[in-house]
Amino acid sequence: MPLATQLLHLLIREPMKRTTKRLIIWLQKNKLLPTRIGCRICQRDMKMARRRISDGFQCHRGRKSTSTLRRGSLFEKSKISLSSWMSFIYRFSQGLRLRQVDMMQDGIARSSRTLSKMAVTLRQICKRAMKDYTRRHGQLVGDPGEFAVIDESCFRHKHKYHRGRASNTWRRRKWVFGILGIRNEQRRPILRLVRRRGREHLIPVVVKHVRPGTTLISDEWRAYRGVLAALGYTHFTVNHSQWFVDPRSGAHTQHLERAWLKYKSAIWRLRGNRTQKILKQHLSLIEWTHWLGSRHHNGPLGRLLKDIRHQYPV
Repeated sequence: MPLATQLLHLLIREPMKRTTKRLIIWLQKNKLLPTRIGCRICQRDMKMARRRISDGFQCHRGRKSTSTLRRGSLFEKSKISLSSWMSFIYRFSQGLRLRQVDMMQDGIARSSRTLSKMAVTLRQICKRAMKDYTRRHGQLVGDPGEFAVIDESCFRHKHKYHRGRASNTWRRRKWVFGILGIRNEQRRPILRLVRRRGREHLIPVVVKHVRPGTTLISDEWRAYRGVLAALGYTHFTVNHSQWFVDPRSGAHTQHLERAWLKYKSAIWRLRGNRTQKILKQHLSLIEWTHWLGSRHHNGPLGRLLKDIRHQYPV
């Protein structure tokens, strides 16, 4: 049975506000919780305590010492039940619309502040996993049979009905430079926040993340003009002021244009462009989904649990 199906069946049968033994066993089997808790005083294994906390442990040898099964795990400093945490992780990994009103009604958390903290924690895990993958393997597009589309887009906050005040952070333009590697049905985005759309800001990103000799498709923005071909790339352009598909070469940038619409709708819905720090987290999450999550044999949920085990070893 797939991992996501196992978790979904388990969460359907378990109450949301309680942590049951079956869920603890499943978490221990997937190495998200430790199987043993040692006493810090006598250094012996502790036993399950019959207390209000269902995952609490207590030592009865010598001086009384209490602990929790969450020690050293992702859930250590959280008061949310393990079933609520796993429900949130399941929704997060499956890309479901994380409306805080719906999740509060479902009993995952009581406040939007708690849900925001949980989301930030998971986004940071994905960001660190993507950073570690880039450091070990590199983040390059241009494999055999793969071409790349490059474009830049503005992720600035939009006023509703052109009303209200905006801080200096929101008023500033947030240009995101995108490189989308395309091979058959596979999509591998590289998204970088840049200060300006000038040649000195965009070309180094292309040289760093695109293999020489790769076919590149872009619009006729002057920052690309005459530079990419000189660097060893096969460069095709399309003039968007006249047509969407170049009639001679058949080149177009619709793959990345559709991707911009999808990325922006997700980020704007979650208000992920309020600051540069939050925007970088959301961009890293998009990269993690395509580079790591969708390529795992157990899907994004399996990859997310793997990254949690790596960053919170028990």
